[in-house]
Amino acid sequence: MALLDFLNNNKKNENAPQITPVLPKDIYAEGELRLADAIAPAALKVGAKEIELGEKVSRSFYTISYPRFLVDSWFTPIINLDKVFDIGIFIHPVETGSALRGFQKKVAEIESQIADREEKGLVRDPMLDTAYRDLEALRDQLQQAEEHIFEVGLYLTLYGNTKEELDKIEGDVRGILDAKLVYTKPALFQQEQGFRSTLPLALDELEVRSKLNSSPLSSIFPFVSFDLTSDRGILYGINRHNASLILFDRFSLENYNSVVFAKSGSGKSYAVKLEVLRSLMFGTDVIVIDPEREYEYLAQATGGRTFNISLSSEHHINPFDLPPVKEDEEPGDILRSNIINLVGLFRIMLGGLTPEEDAIVDRAITETYALKDITGDSDFTGVEPPLLSDFENVLSGMEGSESLVTRLSKYTHGTWSGFINQPTNIDINKQFIVFSVRDMEDELKPVAMYIITHYIWNAVRHELKKRLLVIDEAWWMMKSEDTASFLYSVAKRGRKYYLGVATITQDVEDFLKSPYGRPILTNSSMQLLLKQSPTTINVLKETFNLTDEEKFLLLESGVGEGLFFAGLKHVAIKIVASYTEDQIITSDPSQLLAIKKEKDRQESGA
Repeated sequence: MALLDFLNNNKKNENAPQITPVLPKDIYAEGELRLADAIAPAALKVGAKEIELGEKVSRSFYTISYPRFLVDSWFTPIINLDKVFDIGIFIHPVETGSALRGFQKKVAEIESQIADREEKGLVRDPMLDTAYRDLEALRDQLQQAEEHIFEVGLYLTLYGNTKEELDKIEGDVRGILDAKLVYTKPALFQQEQGFRSTLPLALDELEVRSKLNSSPLSSIFPFVSFDLTSDRGILYGINRHNASLILFDRFSLENYNSVVFAKSGSGKSYAVKLEVLRSLMFGTDVIVIDPEREYEYLAQATGGRTFNISLSSEHHINPFDLPPVKEDEEPGDILRSNIINLVGLFRIMLGGLTPEEDAIVDRAITETYALKDITGDSDFTGVEPPLLSDFENVLSGMEGSESLVTRLSKYTHGTWSGFINQPTNIDINKQFIVFSVRDMEDELKPVAMYIITHYIWNAVRHELKKRLLVIDEAWWMMKSEDTASFLYSVAKRGRKYYLGVATITQDVEDFLKSPYGRPILTNSSMQLLLKQSPTTINVLKETFNLTDEEKFLLLESGVGEGLFFAGLKHVAIKIVASYTEDQIITSDPSQLLAIKKEKDRQESGA
């Protein structure tokens, strides 16, 4: 401070600049980062036709006139345009009395012009007649408070990387509007005011307005974009129309089911695993029937449990198991339902049944349960159920059952005896359960998936929870009419038990050819169509009433891209995962190998 005092008080150099001390708080305030500093461009240059904002260029326009009629959603093509732009809509109400006085003068002018033409013997002018009728009709509506008048300013600011790109975007936008007889002009020498008018500041600095009544004004309503966003649910992906988020809750729809159709390698399992992971975070119990062991790592990462079902597996499910009888249920109804499902299972296991064999099997199942004191007249909760070998013993003592016993023997004494002729030894009390059938022989996969689905269904009926059942490669179940019928029954009745069924398949034609394929699709409020092959696209186009543009979109989509249907709405979707999610759910062999090597390296280092 002594030096400052010296310089300020030095009378010998009166012309020297005076130095004012700067306080520390002023230095801090000067260096403090403000919000405006963070969002402002590095440089700004205002021109007559555009503004240079750092590396971007912007150009603003205002609307000068509208056609006589505006149809609903005429502004939708602009809102959903795949470009970067801002829209400002300013609506200023006009007092009805003032508007009526203005209309009265205008009507008088038009009447005068019409009368003048009649006096001169000129031909009738249709434009004047139309204007007169419109004004009179609007005056009546204003008088009866059916309509109101507003001064409306509609402004657009377009952005581009170069002036050439901006010219092209301008041509696209103005071309769309011109085709609808909505005319715009660039805000020449008012680009700064136009830019600020489209910022979220509620400042109408252009003040270029047109008078509109309520009906045409409502047609400009901006929130008509292809959005599938709700206030709850999980993120399914990004809307490719406008880059908005597709947030949805399947449990808010009329039913909770979904189907996923896609060709191999298009990302269908990836998309479903991402939904599973995000659903688990919101407390939904998830059960997966996994034919390719793709969900095992996801189960490990989330603390779930995996059961490998195969001929040599230590995990077994007894198809004769019965759920406990609840207070609102009758034992006879549960037993009867289980017998019907078992008859369907034996049709699959034994390669079909004749009507006579069907009756014998039905009677044999009933008698097998009766040997264990399980009848429709008693509560069988806690009673040990019979095994397949018990059923075989009963069946062998019945007349006309020789062929049935012979075909059944391979499941009780032959190569496949370890599969289902065992008591159930699994427990699905975890939030995430995976049943893997990859190591099961192809011939037995439909049988295994039927038994697993039946076991899950009994558990679902016993305890009410929000659950999601994922059936990957569902075409295995559609190969047999009985398995397809049971899957349809679960999908149809699942809503009563808070169950959503997600059906995934790459064999679209086989799925839809089944008599239960389309009913399952009809009972699914959500559908996800990813990249399709040319051989199946026409089937999907007919099934989902796709436009030609949507058809080509599915043919040309990349991995994880397609169409997402929810209820009556559908949008183009791109599945997006975070890095951590991707590491957990990926099915890419190269990524899986890299993860395995890194895991082995860490374990060896430890």
